[in-house]
Amino acid sequence: MQEKGNLSIHSENILPIIKKWLYSDADIFVREMISNAADAITKLKKLVDLGEAPHVSKEERYAIYVSVDKDLKIIQFEDNGVGMTAEEIKEYITRIAFSGANDFLSKYQDKMDASSEIIGHFGLGFYSVFMVADKAQIDSLSYAEGAEAARWVCEGGVEYELSDSDRAERGTLITLYIGEDGKEFLDEYKLRSVLTKYCSFIPVDIFFKDTPKKEAPQKSEKDETDEKDGGIIDMDEKSEDEPKPINDTHPLWLKPAGDCTDEEYKKFYHKVFTDFNDPLFWIHLNMDYPFRLKGILFFPKLKHELEYIEGQVKLYNNQVFIADNIKEVIPEFLLLLKGVIDCPDLPLNVSRSFLQNDGAVNKMSGYISKKVADKLNSLSKKDRDNYNAYWDDISPFIKYGAIKERDFYDKVKESILYKTTAGDYVTLAEFTSRNAEKTDKTIFYVTNEQLQAQYIKMFKDQGMEAMILTTNLDNPFVSYVETYESGLTFNRIDSDISNSLKETTEEQKEAQEALEALFRKALDNEKLQVRTENLKSDSVSAIMLLSEQSRRMKEMSKMFGGGMDMPGMYEDEEILALNTANPLVKTLLALKDQEDRAADVELICWHLYDLAMLSHKPLGTDQMTRFIERSNKILERIAG
Repeated sequence: MQEKGNLSIHSENILPIIKKWLYSDADIFVREMISNAADAITKLKKLVDLGEAPHVSKEERYAIYVSVDKDLKIIQFEDNGVGMTAEEIKEYITRIAFSGANDFLSKYQDKMDASSEIIGHFGLGFYSVFMVADKAQIDSLSYAEGAEAARWVCEGGVEYELSDSDRAERGTLITLYIGEDGKEFLDEYKLRSVLTKYCSFIPVDIFFKDTPKKEAPQKSEKDETDEKDGGIIDMDEKSEDEPKPINDTHPLWLKPAGDCTDEEYKKFYHKVFTDFNDPLFWIHLNMDYPFRLKGILFFPKLKHELEYIEGQVKLYNNQVFIADNIKEVIPEFLLLLKGVIDCPDLPLNVSRSFLQNDGAVNKMSGYISKKVADKLNSLSKKDRDNYNAYWDDISPFIKYGAIKERDFYDKVKESILYKTTAGDYVTLAEFTSRNAEKTDKTIFYVTNEQLQAQYIKMFKDQGMEAMILTTNLDNPFVSYVETYESGLTFNRIDSDISNSLKETTEEQKEAQEALEALFRKALDNEKLQVRTENLKSDSVSAIMLLSEQSRRMKEMSKMFGGGMDMPGMYEDEEILALNTANPLVKTLLALKDQEDRAADVELICWHLYDLAMLSHKPLGTDQMTRFIERSNKILERIAG
């Protein structure tokens, strides 16, 4: 048999080709070749099960073999699947955009159940090989009794040659003659890494042939005048000492959750994500209607706050890797996690436009979000001690998710925890309930326990507590909570003084004007805002208050402005609050009119101001220098 022809490109199929098969990554050809090989094996296994191939043993061992020869510039993929006749090669290969998988399904759909899967799209993805190869050769022998082997050769254009082949074993051998654009894949380590990336969980054993047997190729007419192509690799003779498969054909997500042990989940996590830390916990997904979806989402242990941006959720189609972090399928906030999602209802080559307009995809995203919320609520109610222990690690995921999706916030808001200055973790309802008498609907919080230690002490002295909110997400998060929790207001502990910490007296009112004038003169600052308070604790002389709203706006501006302050846009509205119950402040009032103590009064005013500022934020370089000089002077006076 000898035949030449042109590839048949139907005009109605050109657009789907352009949309689906213009790949951005050249390594995708490996996935397509392995998927097609797995497809061919799946077809044969199904035919055997249906009794359509009685001469094939039900005990047959199926496998895919991959080989590379750097010297000959050849990569080969071989399977012992259904194979093809010459007519089928013409049908599935030369008619571009005709899917052999679709034809097979159409023919046998009445005999197949819903679990039957054909992975590949033979006749479409095959042409991805020409991203790396100058020439491709197919040698195939069909499973059909009496079939004759056929060879198809194409050099990347629209012309091909179809002839007899000497292949003696059922299945297909694809030989790629790698060109300049694909030479990186001739490196064995590179090819193995691509196989690992796309094919770690393909449902057929994959073997990498390290030292294949070589023999001279059978030449086409063109090859008679062009000897440079070299030989092909004969993989019909399998080594008796075969290596272990490079893939796991039964990944953990396929098992029922009840059959999986904690150790299996941890081992799977370490292997897939190369993370030596154990995950905190995980969620096993399994849904059959209205779409099919299986997977596992892991909540990783973070070493620092910013690490949460490095999550990785891998999307698969029937154990074939599609891509990382597809936000149309997986809720965006869950991309901060690590996990695997296997969805057979998605095409191997997903496009953003397809996903954005597919109703089932939106349902998938909603389902995944709901399962995560259910898991969190279950842990919060049934395993509160461990949930409390996890909170610092998982809170960035949950708060980000709450901000991104109102529905998610509504589902988990009763399981969102807040760390307190009392040292425990409580829900919003628990916090407001136990602080209702002293703070009403105002919730005070701390962003830096060290800097705000004086404020925290004032609270503790009066039996009060505040929340501890220290992450970058907390500023937008508390604004978000205020929007949906009617009447609640969040104030940082240094933004105002709770009524529970102070008492109003006539003496305080009289001192207001005098102290304001005194400090403005001493500090030479007529714009200085001074406020007097009669605190229940007399140990605090002065504190600095900062407007909650101006501070939030400044922090938000910095967050969304690339981490840079924008001078002049949001000025600090700082107020110096002086405690009229404090002995030193009382002494200042007594000394203010004594001319011979004017220097001492100025010294005290400056020092009280800097002490108040220190409990608010670090002093600038010049401020700190003057503070130290002033401290030494005060010590000298005390020492006589």
